[in-house]
Amino acid sequence: MKNYKQLPKEKLGFFPTPVHRLDRLSAQLGINLYLKRDDFTGPNLFGGNKIRKLEYLLGDACQKGADTVITFGATQSNHAMETAVAANRLGLDTILYLETITPNDQQDDRANVLLDKILGARIHYVSMEGRTEAQADEISMQLALAEKERLEAQGHHVYIIPVGGATPIGSVGFVLGFKELVEQLQNVDVDYVVHGSGTGGTAAGLIAGAKAFSKRSHKTQILSINVSPKPESHYQKVVDLGNNALDLLGLEDRISLADTHFDQSYFGEGYEIPSKAGSSAIRLLARTEGILIDPVYTGKAFAGLLDYVKNGKIKAGSNVVFWHTGGVSALFAEHKIVGKIE
Repeated sequence: MKNYKQLPKEKLGFFPTPVHRLDRLSAQLGINLYLKRDDFTGPNLFGGNKIRKLEYLLGDACQKGADTVITFGATQSNHAMETAVAANRLGLDTILYLETITPNDQQDDRANVLLDKILGARIHYVSMEGRTEAQADEISMQLALAEKERLEAQGHHVYIIPVGGATPIGSVGFVLGFKELVEQLQNVDVDYVVHGSGTGGTAAGLIAGAKAFSKRSHKTQILSINVSPKPESHYQKVVDLGNNALDLLGLEDRISLADTHFDQSYFGEGYEIPSKAGSSAIRLLARTEGILIDPVYTGKAFAGLLDYVKNGKIKAGSNVVFWHTGGVSALFAEHKIVGKIE
């Protein structure tokens, strides 16, 4: 296994997260299906994959003397909630700019919005009415930069984390997360790792990790199932993120577009809009293995995995890892997000 450069890091989660074989579903599908349990990342029941990124992002923030963290997301953002959790562990204040992709009833707080408030995060809602997601992102960032300037004039030190923690520092967590997986499954030649992809930071880290830490005799392919529409230019940004993460770790490996596999066939009508296939995938995993996934990310990604098996893109007998990125609190969000699952 390669040596790599150690970066500033704060211990926030419970690692390594478990990985185990889903015996009943493996028999049903004709593959060897394993689950990487980043839904168990911690430090509370509603954790998820963003904690891997936040260990390094907040390690950087603390090294730079930050006392306040600002980040972004949709109203039910897992990343935003997990940032508040992680910041509280370190005694930092959290400010969230949440875009109302699916507007929440502020008289009936649910799921991650409720958790954000319990955690004490300061929330600013940014309306999506009459705006594209890109326009709302730009407005959110400008508001955050103005707030950062005001706070720093008062003597605070503010650290801004982009949406999803999608930075080279954040992706480092998943480069090393893939290394963790290889060490856990030393006797298994993993053919595919399947995961849901949003902002691309997780995908960048896993793809770079596969390049750096796959077994010499067996290359693992990362199958990234998009949970929202992305332009073609997004994929080069993911490649750049991965390569910059490798640079930070002092690793000489490089990834290219040829190492990526993104699929936009499974997000249905859009982000935070439930899909029939996603709901079916949630039911199947729950009723076969007793494991819950969510309608926004993991349900749609698991639907993609099931379809890949059905159409032969994942061949019978393959060793497949589904990376459970967490987010099951979305099962308790607004009905427009949850849809009809039962």
